[in-house]
Order: sequence, then C-alpha cells, then structure tokens
Amino acid sequence: MAEPKIKYDRQLRIWGEQGQAALEKASVCLLNCGPTGSETLKNLVLGGIGSITVVDGSKVEVGDLGNNFMVDESSVGESKSKCVCTLLQELNDAVKAKFIEEYPEKLIETKPSFFSQFTLVVATQLAEDAMVKLDKICRDANVTLVFARSYGLTGLVRISVKEHTVVESKPDHFLDDLRLNNPWLELKRFVESLDINVSDPVAHKHIPYVVILIKMAEEWAQSHDCSLPYTREEKKKFKDLLKSRMIGLDEENYKEAIDASFKLVAPQGISSNLQQIVNDSCAEVDSNSSDYWVMVAALKEFIANEGGGEAPLEGSIPDMTSSTEHYVSLQKLYQAKAEVDFLAMEQRVRNILKKIGRDPDNISKMTIKNFCKNARKLTVCRYRPIEEEFKSPNLPELQKYLIDEDYSMAVGFYILLRAVDRFAANYNCYPGQFDGEIDEDISRLKTIAVGLLGDLGCNGSTLTEDLINEVCRFGAAELHAVAAFIGGIASQEVIKLITKQFIPMCGTFIFNGIDHKSQLLSL
Repeated sequence: MAEPKIKYDRQLRIWGEQGQAALEKASVCLLNCGPTGSETLKNLVLGGIGSITVVDGSKVEVGDLGNNFMVDESSVGESKSKCVCTLLQELNDAVKAKFIEEYPEKLIETKPSFFSQFTLVVATQLAEDAMVKLDKICRDANVTLVFARSYGLTGLVRISVKEHTVVESKPDHFLDDLRLNNPWLELKRFVESLDINVSDPVAHKHIPYVVILIKMAEEWAQSHDCSLPYTREEKKKFKDLLKSRMIGLDEENYKEAIDASFKLVAPQGISSNLQQIVNDSCAEVDSNSSDYWVMVAALKEFIANEGGGEAPLEGSIPDMTSSTEHYVSLQKLYQAKAEVDFLAMEQRVRNILKKIGRDPDNISKMTIKNFCKNARKLTVCRYRPIEEEFKSPNLPELQKYLIDEDYSMAVGFYILLRAVDRFAANYNCYPGQFDGEIDEDISRLKTIAVGLLGDLGCNGSTLTEDLINEVCRFGAAELHAVAAFIGGIASQEVIKLITKQFIPMCGTFIFNGIDHKSQLLSL
C-alpha cells in the first residue's frame, strides 16, 4: 500500500482511503473516445480508477490529430478505441484497460445487457435518440450514467441515475455541532466546574469559548425570561456583555466567544433537509433496502428516542484558545457523547437488519460510525429520466430561463444542442458542417429550434439570430479547449458519484464558451 499512498497522496487528503478504495474497485465504460471522452477518461485514469472499457467504432483520421492528445500521426487509419486505450494505460499502469471496436449506437440497439457490468457509464457525443435509449437501459440495470458533450464553444454535462445517496457530503460551510443551547448532562457539569470570573489573568484567558458561551447564555436567560438573544438588538447587547467580562485586551478566548456567539441561537433539532430524508418512503425498509436506508431508518428511531429530537453528536470540536487541560477534557466529553450515540445507533441498525431478515452484522461498525458522524449532512439526489425531461421539461423554469438575461444564453445552447440533433436526423449532417451551405443551414436550424420550443410548450418563444448563427458556425467541431473543460467537469462528477462524497450536480450543466459562463439548468 505504500506506493499507491505516495502516488495518490494529494487526492487521498480530499476523499481519503475509503474514497480511493471505491475508485479502485470501480469499472467505467466510455462511449466515443473523441477529445471529450479522452479528456474525461484521462482524469479518471490519473486518479486511479479500477478499470476502463473504451467503446468506439471509428478509425483515427487526420482531423483527430488537432484536438485529441491521445492519438498521433502513427495512429491514422488505426482503431481509435485501441489507440486511445493504449495511451491512457501508459498514464497509469495500475488501471486495467480494454477497448471494443464498435459504434456505441449499435451496442445500445443490439446488446443492452452489455452495460450492466459497469459501475458507471460515461456517454459522450451521443445524439438525443441514443441518449434516451441508453438512459432506459442504465436505469433498468441500476448503472449510473453521465452524459458529456462538447460542440463548438458550448457543451453540457448531465447525470442520470434513479437515486444517489451521499453520507459524506462535505459542505463548504456547516455549523459545528457543539449543542451550546442544548448541552447534555456531562457537558453541563463540566461547565459548572469552571469559574469564568476567576481573578488569575492567565487562567481567565484560557477558558474555552464553549464554556464562556454556555455560562453567559445561562446568565442572560435568567434576566430575559429564559430566552436566548435572538433579535439583532439582543445579540448586540449579548456581545457587549461578553466584552464587559474581559479583563485584558489580549484575551483571544473572549474574542472567539464574541465571534461564535451566533452559534448559541442555532436551531435545535434536525434540519428540514434531514427531516425530509427520515420521512422518505424509502426509510420504511425491507430486505431489499440499501444499507443507507437501513441506517436512515435507525436514525429516525434514534432521533425520536435517545437523541431527544437531535441527530447523533459528531464528536469533534474546533480549535480554540484554551489551556491544554481544559481543551482535552472538553474534547473527551464530546467524543464520549458521540460514542454513546454511536452505540445506540449501532444497536438500532442491528435490530432493524434482524427484523428485515438480514444478517445483523451486515453493516460494519466503521460504516455506522461514519454515518453517525455525518448524519446532519446526509443528502439524497434523484434525477429525472432523460426522456421525461426531453418530452416534458419543467415548463415554468424553462419559460423563466428564456426571458432571464442571465440564463437566456445557457438555455439557448440547451435548445440548440437538441435542435442540431434533429437537424442531423433530417439532413444527414450537422448545420454548418459543409462550406457553402451556411445560410441555408441557419434558416433550417432556426425553423427546427422554433418547432422544438413549440413542442416543449413555449409557443411564441424565439432564440436570438446571433446565437443560431454562432451554432451554425461551430460546424459540430469538438474544440480541444472546450472538450478539456467539459471532460474535467464530467470526471469531477464521476469521482463524486463513485466515492459517494460531495454532492453531484442536479440538473443540466451548460458551458457557454462565448461569455465564459457555466450554468446549471433545472429542467
């Protein structure tokens, strides 16, 4: 294990050994290995994905040399999937790689069972009909699907899976779980054992801010009808009260208490998001339920019983100015409470597993402990089927995007990326692909786009002439710079989905290379 730890050192700091192990077990299939697909897979291979299968029936052409770094002059006329696969494996010999010289559209039509063997499928540069068919296949097989496409100066990324559950969502900003306004018995006793009015200046400036805030909140409540400082005016007065207890200008602990005073009025109980998850119909578990939903069912019971309306305590505290003795004591208190909560949760998980006819030891202690630590941050993502979105998008959102100056370009590209597929189905080429036909193609594409908007329920809506002209000028080209960007976004989402860490995008990601903007459309 020493060598992989050195090789993947930086990323291990982000998603840890558990996340890396998930990557190394995963098998990913790439459909079409043009620049977008090659860039996506390159990032995954460098990250240590377990195995890749490249599916592409085309041969390397001279034009590919200008936008795909995974082929060279000696590759011209050779199988594109073979050349790309060979060069990708050179980047990381730990990755198992194979290629299939077949057009993805044919595989989708003739061998749908092929896709069930993979953890995840990355489908690049597919037209609308193939996207819809592949989406149905992958949903039926419970295989996660990521679509990626680059087209001139625009591109899209769209995830499709029935349900994706996340334990380690790792939000950028999340309130520490300190229970300042709802301390448990042992924390209360510890706070009571310390005198915040001690005369010794050294001792005074080494009292942890957690103790200061709990003590001062009790004092405030006694003179304010057992209420905490909720209004702006009350918060200001409470901060002034904290300042008045400082006996020196260098008391960092009191400054920390003032800065953290807003944590006192953090809502008790669980968030609306977590409430929604524990009340989800999937929390009514049976023998077919995933480990995630079994633990959610246990969490629901815990909140109603041992938790007293709260999720299990996380058990960690932030760094703060304190004497070593006080800080370690406080740390041990939080860790002990978290352990008590974990043991209660573990027992409930075991009982539920037994009740639904599964092995009570089916879920490991480490998995349950990690779930408890992240219980407040749980996330469930559900994605609409592609066909459903294409046939009946969220009409109010679509209409809002069309008239919103900030979103009109993004939704315009979204419509036109669908319109160019209809154009290709009608005329056997993409608009602007051949010289001398650009004016006629602009007129045809405009007619198709207006018709598509009408089909979606946006009668009377139009797209700007400039945008239609630009898309025709693209001529279906895959520019390497755009493909690299789209490939980067797609691979980032793939890593989130495989490691089940961080929250993947919900919606269709549109890149606008003209204005250098990226936007997410919820349709």
